[in-house]
Amino acid sequence: MEIGISTFVETTPDTETGVTISHAERIRQVVDEIVLADEVGLDIFGVGEHHRADYAASAPAVILAAAAARTERIRLTSAVTVLSSADPVRVFQEFATVDAISNGRAEIMAGRGSFIESFPLFGYNLDDYDALFDEKLELLLQIQQSEKVTWRGGHRPAIDNRGIYPRPVQDPLPVWIGSGGNTESVVRAGLLGLPLVLAIIGGRPTQFAPLVELYYKAAAHAGHDASKLSVASHSHGFIADTSESAADKFFPSTQAVMNALGRERGWGPYTRASFDAARSFEGALYVGDVETVAKKIIHLRKEVGITRFMLHTPVGTMSNHDDVMRAIELLGKEVAPIVREEVARWEQENGK
Repeated sequence: MEIGISTFVETTPDTETGVTISHAERIRQVVDEIVLADEVGLDIFGVGEHHRADYAASAPAVILAAAAARTERIRLTSAVTVLSSADPVRVFQEFATVDAISNGRAEIMAGRGSFIESFPLFGYNLDDYDALFDEKLELLLQIQQSEKVTWRGGHRPAIDNRGIYPRPVQDPLPVWIGSGGNTESVVRAGLLGLPLVLAIIGGRPTQFAPLVELYYKAAAHAGHDASKLSVASHSHGFIADTSESAADKFFPSTQAVMNALGRERGWGPYTRASFDAARSFEGALYVGDVETVAKKIIHLRKEVGITRFMLHTPVGTMSNHDDVMRAIELLGKEVAPIVREEVARWEQENGK
């Protein structure tokens, strides 16, 4: 069971002061977060790509490269790379470079993304949303498997027997598929034999169990060894010394972000009642003290089949960054050992 952190590097107004942190300061904070995550024994840290004022990570590979030079063990991934509006050649080159700096710890998490700002920014038509992703994933996987590439598609100039460099330390460089729970994307990942990341940010996480089962069935149907595949979750959450403190500290920025997105997307208001319901044992928020969060992650492993858990924290800009660092420390030093021990015991007893 791998455990780590994901972030979108948000730069939203502080809910107490109204001040918005600069992009530069927030990026430096995230590098410090990755360094701490490495020090406390976490397995993975992911940085998600966005192209708007309230997110600072338009170039996750650059942030991960900065952290790669200051870390020793932790794996470093995008979360996600918006592949539909990116050039797969450059994506591979960037992450192969991170792989070199980190000596074999880089990963790519490819997805469509839940925001669309990158499409007009880079000159893509949203009418080609699905076709762009399919075509560019095909090219990325061809580059992953072969130093020299010959390829033709409908949305990018052809490549005629060209070498793609640098080559990564890892062979192959891991490529995961990020999904919000769309059946088609889950089946695609399985058929391709690629590891899968599910954004489990609402409802009941156990509702994702049929999707995980479908993923493994698709992989087996295509002849892949399911025992070698992984399924990860990306889930909002926060840890503090008490569950009450965790909830009180995490709610204001989470509410602000959810209500801002709600105004854009037509959602209803995000209330404290909604928040408290989501942090119940069966809910999708992993907010609480060490024991509470550990029990929920273990439940996710046993009931859904998740083999990598990524706590997305913070959501929005929290007033005290020390609270974020404390949450990372608690996840690595206290939650992760509990989860790993119990999952190992359960797997041994059940022959997993």
